Amino acid sequence: MDDVPAEGHPVRLHIYDLSGGQAAIFSSILLGHHIDGVWHTAIVVYGKEYYFGSGGVQDATPGGTVLGNPLKTLDLGNTFIPRQTFLDYITELSESTYKASTYDLFHHNCNNFSNELAQFLVGQEIPKYILDLPHEVLNTSFGPVVQALLAQVAATGHSIPNFRLQQDTGLPSISRDREESPDFAKLNSEVEEARLESQRLTERHKRIQEKLARRERKERKKKRRESVSGPGGPAQQEEEEEVVGGGDRRRSLMADTEVNGGGGRADTESPAREVRKDKDSVVSVLEEQERREREERREREEEKRLRDPPIVFRDACDVRVDFDKLVGLIDGQLNPEEQQSLEELHLYMLEDEGSWALGDGFLNFIGRLLHDKSLPAEVRVHTLHVLAVAALKDDSILLLHQDRREHVLMNYAFDVDRLSLEEQQALALFVCNLFENLSSSEWLLYISEWQYCNNNISNIRVTTKVAVNALLAEDPVLKDRGSAIIHNLACKEVFDDVAVELAMALLQFFNSNPGEEQLFRAMKALARFCQVAPTDVPQLVQMIGPEPSKFKGTSKRIDEQIQLVQSKLR
Repeated sequence: MDDVPAEGHPVRLHIYDLSGGQAAIFSSILLGHHIDGVWHTAIVVYGKEYYFGSGGVQDATPGGTVLGNPLKTLDLGNTFIPRQTFLDYITELSESTYKASTYDLFHHNCNNFSNELAQFLVGQEIPKYILDLPHEVLNTSFGPVVQALLAQVAATGHSIPNFRLQQDTGLPSISRDREESPDFAKLNSEVEEARLESQRLTERHKRIQEKLARRERKERKKKRRESVSGPGGPAQQEEEEEVVGGGDRRRSLMADTEVNGGGGRADTESPAREVRKDKDSVVSVLEEQERREREERREREEEKRLRDPPIVFRDACDVRVDFDKLVGLIDGQLNPEEQQSLEELHLYMLEDEGSWALGDGFLNFIGRLLHDKSLPAEVRVHTLHVLAVAALKDDSILLLHQDRREHVLMNYAFDVDRLSLEEQQALALFVCNLFENLSSSEWLLYISEWQYCNNNISNIRVTTKVAVNALLAEDPVLKDRGSAIIHNLACKEVFDDVAVELAMALLQFFNSNPGEEQLFRAMKALARFCQVAPTDVPQLVQMIGPEPSKFKGTSKRIDEQIQLVQSKLR
């Protein structure tokens, strides 16, 4: 029998939210009932994390599943049960009541398993709100839809990898539950494909909604211009629109009330029709809310953009010439999937199809063109030229969103200082043109980090590195594009540490005696950064120099920016 410490072995409950916080935000709208999370639990004892899923009883190092670290950790107490006794018990469970085939998402799940282990180890149950979650969901008006969807997901076994239950015997891991099906990998692949397809359709739906919103806004502005002051004029028209907006809000609230069970007529309808009605109401509510938020945000951005239009290069390259040269360079070197991606690129860039034409594996194709050093450097240059033109399209963000996992674009850009001059020029052009659209410009500023070559990097760090590298280059083309990128960054909202780093580069840039256009961009950016970091940036200007007044008299617009900078100096 194992020796048990006098204080026993600690037992902890790991609690995860499978919705990543989304349940707390949207549950009231979708279900008509607020829930704090979609809970998954596991018991941590004897240095292992034990849990139950569609693959049966499984274990892992604590926090070692794809779910990462738990949202909460609850101390359940200490157990004095020997480890071997516990392993015998859990093995028996895995071969009887908790076999993989017994898993049911709503009635026999990970939380039921955690509860049973907790009672065995320390004689107490896990929190009731976790055990009651399935009952709460099923009792909502939208419960049948949720049950059907989640049951389908559960049937795939895709929620958590199938770690094996094992004992520390020094022998290889021995499976205690059913063997994996030969088609398991294929099934997982199909599930992932279905998920990506769903994501692509969702993005396409959002794009259509955005176009409709823009069209609607243009029509309203046109009506305002055509209206005459007085009765029925602009003021009255805006008032009428506000009344209509209020009516929309009332209708949304009524729809929400129906989801929550309001309205007597629904009681007489069939369950299937009721589910369809609730689903339509939810979609209506979400679309209305998204439309309003999107419209308000874009109107604000449009006003700001009219004041500070981004600097982009529309005529820097001919996309047809670059595409033809790219095809010639990689002819005969592509596999069938890459050849398909090349055809998709042709549809998107030359046939003016939407980004929906790009398949899920398109970024893998771009990744090979950029990272495969066996291909000539000209391939990377022409690829970046094509991407620079693509960046001017209003749906380019859908392409960028494909890169959230592998980061093929930003990993390539991070090595900008190791690239050839032609590649640096093309990369700077691509980054600069990404400021054309609100969504893609915000993508450049993302702060989420990942590991690359032992460095923690993010989109904003890479964007900053590309900007500084280009601005301080000797090459006039690269310097021009670098000044444009920093100007565009200054027109966005950046953090003060980024503002300080860019300001230091600008002060060094001033010593190169730039031309009027580049000097204006740089001085305007410096004035903006003085506002973002009102203490650090002015101190840098005074300590490092040169004195902004050195450039007075170059042009009226530069003098205006110099005055803004000097107003921040002490």
